[in-house]
Amino acid sequence: MKYYIIAGEASGDLHASNLMKAIKLKDPKADFRFWGGDLMQKQGGTMVKHYRDLAFMGFLEVVQNLGTILNNIKICKKDIKEYKPDMLILVDYPGFNLRIAKFAKDLGIKVVYYISPQLWAWKEGRVETIRKYVDEMLVILPFEKDFYKKHDIETHFVGHPLLDAIEGLQPVDIQKFKLENNLNEKEIIALLPGSRKQEVTKMLELMLSVRSHFTDYQFVIAGAPSLEKDFYEQFVDDDVHFVSNKTYDLLRCSKGALVTSGTATLETALLNIPEVVCYRGSRISYEIGKRLIKNIKYISLVNLIMDKEVVAELIQNELNTDNLVKELNKILNTKKREQVLNDYEILRSKLGGSGASYNASEIIVNLK
Repeated sequence: MKYYIIAGEASGDLHASNLMKAIKLKDPKADFRFWGGDLMQKQGGTMVKHYRDLAFMGFLEVVQNLGTILNNIKICKKDIKEYKPDMLILVDYPGFNLRIAKFAKDLGIKVVYYISPQLWAWKEGRVETIRKYVDEMLVILPFEKDFYKKHDIETHFVGHPLLDAIEGLQPVDIQKFKLENNLNEKEIIALLPGSRKQEVTKMLELMLSVRSHFTDYQFVIAGAPSLEKDFYEQFVDDDVHFVSNKTYDLLRCSKGALVTSGTATLETALLNIPEVVCYRGSRISYEIGKRLIKNIKYISLVNLIMDKEVVAELIQNELNTDNLVKELNKILNTKKREQVLNDYEILRSKLGGSGASYNASEIIVNLK
């Protein structure tokens, strides 16, 4: 079969690549055309556009780049029409993907949504779009199934694909990792500042403001694959280092982490590393977001899934040096560390076991 896949972000690239791998086992003649990244590229098929050309963050940035976004939608529609896929697989990225879902459905193409948009957080009205234009919704968070059921939409809970990605990791040798990446002997605090230049610069300035309080540690920045190594050099010195494209290994070698909100918060937890979640958007974006997002107590997936505060969340003005020092100290040196690690065990059991990619591919390949 011919599959057209759209993943607009780094996390989507990871999960879509594992899904492609699983589809190929069941459908050896699978032909892929996609919008995604380097990991999907490794699975074969044809890349139309890289996600780094699609990633716009916050309301202001979206408005400023509206022309580019609309042009990308136009390119995508034309490409689908010419490729004539049997199936369209959408991976999160709702602003773009829901428009394409309507277009594909009108052409008679089967539409599968893998990794639901977070409609339970905001834009609940989009549920009607999903009802009309999506044939199968595959959800990866346990509470999402209940959310859709409330709207009389049947979904498949396939488990969380991050468990697949993490289960397949080879053991890591901390000393070897430090040696290979020119790190010193001090214990590591990992910094995950996001994947967009604007965001990374802002977050690193804040994260690195705690350095003088943690002189027994070295800080190591997890470089995003979508950004050039040169960009990170401005932040590097004797006790601030940078590793590119090795986030999972870095986390597994770390004592704690400061993490920008997003999928990375859950990845860090599943790798068993205590963390502090950080978020600061532009004031306008934050104020608009605050009004749109309803009934949500937390911003990190860890806390949302557990329905309680497991990891500290420092949001907007709360994200400052004093609070970072206080919360980082708690997860490094107090009983809070043990408490967080115990909660992580419960989190893993709530997400079910591995096999999300396999479960999703089974539904996709057998969809008539």
